[in-house]
Amino acid sequence: MSAESKFEKEMERLQRDGVITRTQFLQIMAAAGAFLALGTDKAYAAKSSVRAKIVIVGGGAAGISMASRLLRKLQSPDITIIDPSDKHFYQPGFTLIGGGVYGKDDVWRKQEDCMPKGVKWVKDVVTLVHPTLNKVDTAHNGSIEYDFMVLAPGVKYDWDRIEGITYKTIGQGNAHTIYDWRGAQLTWPAMQEFARKGGRGVFCDTYTKHKCGGAPKKISLLTWDNARKEGTTDRIDMHYYTGSSSLYNVPHFTPRLEEIYRERNIPVDTQCKLRAIDTHAKKAYFDQTIKAEDGTQSVKKIVAEYDFMHFMVPQCAPDFVRESGLSWTEGSLAADGWAMTDQYTLVHKTYSNIICLGDCAGIPTSKTSAAIRKQLPVATANLVSIMEGGAPEVKYNGYAACPIVTEYGKVLMCEFDYDKKEQITFPLSLLDMSREQWVAWLLKVYGLKPIYFELMLRGLY
Repeated sequence: MSAESKFEKEMERLQRDGVITRTQFLQIMAAAGAFLALGTDKAYAAKSSVRAKIVIVGGGAAGISMASRLLRKLQSPDITIIDPSDKHFYQPGFTLIGGGVYGKDDVWRKQEDCMPKGVKWVKDVVTLVHPTLNKVDTAHNGSIEYDFMVLAPGVKYDWDRIEGITYKTIGQGNAHTIYDWRGAQLTWPAMQEFARKGGRGVFCDTYTKHKCGGAPKKISLLTWDNARKEGTTDRIDMHYYTGSSSLYNVPHFTPRLEEIYRERNIPVDTQCKLRAIDTHAKKAYFDQTIKAEDGTQSVKKIVAEYDFMHFMVPQCAPDFVRESGLSWTEGSLAADGWAMTDQYTLVHKTYSNIICLGDCAGIPTSKTSAAIRKQLPVATANLVSIMEGGAPEVKYNGYAACPIVTEYGKVLMCEFDYDKKEQITFPLSLLDMSREQWVAWLLKVYGLKPIYFELMLRGLY
């Protein structure tokens, strides 16, 4: 069954079950058709006869999708995935759990059901990589040798950078984050209560590179929209703090997003680092960098009282990446240990037999599943070329997409490249995507998840 047929079958099921209407079915199919056409690799017919042992570190979106593509590309694949997870999460769905659109079990499948048939799965964690020896150390299964490695372990949430709250205490003091499955579940009832009662709402992102930069904005805007539905917008006082120099930095989409925050009377403070949360007193502490006209900088201390808070945890590469000598040692990507990656070929800058893929890769693009989707064909082609003794010639342009939910039923679909230039895919290009659209909501809520599970993880998209 083709990729298009698999997706259409899932959409027909949603229509049959009454989840979507016939009109919505047609709209989703029109929008998704372009994504499917762009994502399908037509080169799978020409399989390579090269033989080598490939180890993939990480069984998330990047690792499993890469394995599936390699299985289709190689005549005699020898692929091992190292990953400890029992569940495989569709992480873009966490926002929709936090906003009450998805239930808690709508976003995951058993990891064993997602693993491609034909790969060896070592259910373990990587503790160290020896890139000069071509081997990987694991916690319980000893060392595993490789000829080529795909480094795709995702990110580490660095809880130590925020005083007063830990992973175990998510939700205490009404401080929430949807960057975790449990955290997303706790967010929805808290959001509802805040919308009913009113009060002070504090929302923030973080100052490190991070997964899905749009997620904190989505939660803030959905919170306001819930208050609108309750008729309580006059009883809420919301504030957004960003670690960046602006609310958003993609010129085609930024003006409308800023306009939405002004329309809803949500002030935005820039260059703010969340330092601590006092969950007992319900206070958030920020350090705001202020730059004077003469170029000098100072730090302003901000104390923000709240009744409901959504925060983002600072993020970095897993510890073993830095400890293995795979991280950048200079530049803006060095501080958080991101893998030293050529931004165009996705090959490690020092070790040419290592492909860096997904959130761990130290490249100047957004960390989203949409970015991974466009990295996959580049990574696959370049890895096979290197295995065959050739050069990595296929280039990644930094494409990423962020569907920013601005209200229930509306999404600002942001697609862009390394240069922050819009890369709007057909047929969305027929619409004014500088503004929020209903069809983008349908694609976000009903289309992208089946595309992910049924097509992307299977190497078909």
